[in-house]
Amino acid sequence: MAHIIPFRGTLYDPATVGSIRDVVAPPYDIIDAAGQRALHDRHPQNIIRLELGIDQPGDNAANNRYTRAARTLHDWIASGALKRDAQPAIYYHTIDYAPPSSDARTPKKTLRGFLITTKLEPLDSGHIYPHENTRSAAKTDRLNLLKSCKANLSPIWLLYSDPQNAILGLLENAVKGTPAQIDFQDDSGCQQRLWTITDSLVLQQIVNQMQSKPLFIADGHHRYETALNYQRLRREQAGSPAGLQPYDGVLMLLSPLEDPGLTVLPTHRVTTTPLPPYQKIKALLGDKFDFQEFTFSAETKPAVRAQFLEALRTKGRTAPTFGLALNGEDRYITLSLKPAHRPQTQASPRAKLDVSLLQQLVVAILCPTQQEQEAILYTKDDHEALDWASDGTGTGAFLLNATKVSEVQAVATAGERMPHKSTYFYPKPLTGLVINVMEE
Repeated sequence: MAHIIPFRGTLYDPATVGSIRDVVAPPYDIIDAAGQRALHDRHPQNIIRLELGIDQPGDNAANNRYTRAARTLHDWIASGALKRDAQPAIYYHTIDYAPPSSDARTPKKTLRGFLITTKLEPLDSGHIYPHENTRSAAKTDRLNLLKSCKANLSPIWLLYSDPQNAILGLLENAVKGTPAQIDFQDDSGCQQRLWTITDSLVLQQIVNQMQSKPLFIADGHHRYETALNYQRLRREQAGSPAGLQPYDGVLMLLSPLEDPGLTVLPTHRVTTTPLPPYQKIKALLGDKFDFQEFTFSAETKPAVRAQFLEALRTKGRTAPTFGLALNGEDRYITLSLKPAHRPQTQASPRAKLDVSLLQQLVVAILCPTQQEQEAILYTKDDHEALDWASDGTGTGAFLLNATKVSEVQAVATAGERMPHKSTYFYPKPLTGLVINVMEE
């Protein structure tokens, strides 16, 4: 099902650019304006200058951040800052990290996967499964960049099933005893390592074993749909040529969904428009939810917050449970769905998700207009969500428990899509470790 294609990756040359840490960047969609500027200032060849350039006065159709990115990419290749590998390869990649908000005593986890190009398949093909809805503005931006640069600057992250660890076992044996080609700690404290594997026998074994496996998009739905759109445009321009073309594939990080190093974080909602008073919320939602209040003072707030978060996680193991914090209220609240209103066994995988229930039974009631819902902020961080509600950045915070990987798989396999911002897979692969230059 998965047609993977070893490829000649384009990588930074440390002899020219110095530390790889200084030239890579997080995924574009989690970089704010301050982070964008900081990365631009960090290094004259930071990948941000391609991936998320800065608009300038006087920009027009012939000169804009997309055309500047294309010229810059060409210049970096010409100068040797970026070099294309001589042989097709698979790039084994590991990330050692501490899960966000984990205790200092918590052991680190290791995410494992490999960077590869994979043949594009329609999303209804039964080969590659999405799980989340997308929005058009992001796809337009990414398509403009792809048309200009003709390169995948960052990998889309997909999961496959391999309970026996056969594929990563082959890759780990191939690099055993070999120091990583790239090895550094990034801004988030994650240890990033990368090995290049060119052994033709190993590559063929991996290609053969992946052929039977469907893929599930973990992160990068917008970029995958953009790659499909770009493929269609290029094939129309080229007169539908026979055989695989460079634009028929896209750069991916592939990880096994059984990997214990995989973490899925919840994506909390923070409203920025007025909410009803707390007693009104109780009246609106009390028929479906059991409320438990955690009242605090300035002195007890940290301890009560910890108690509230623990209750949210504990209750969430047996019933759909959400957390609520309101600006101006000295209490945290858990909302546990009453048995009579929980999804039936025969309900669709999407309908059973906590994020779907929150949207349908809470957000749609308290934020009934599209304008109110589009003004919602999102964060993966428990404390950031609660702080935003407390300091007035938002009017209220709705906290969720994390979606399970098995739930993502079930929704995708059923051909359904989750609500926007349902999952946050962690740690996200960096931009700029390996680039897939399709057409120079």
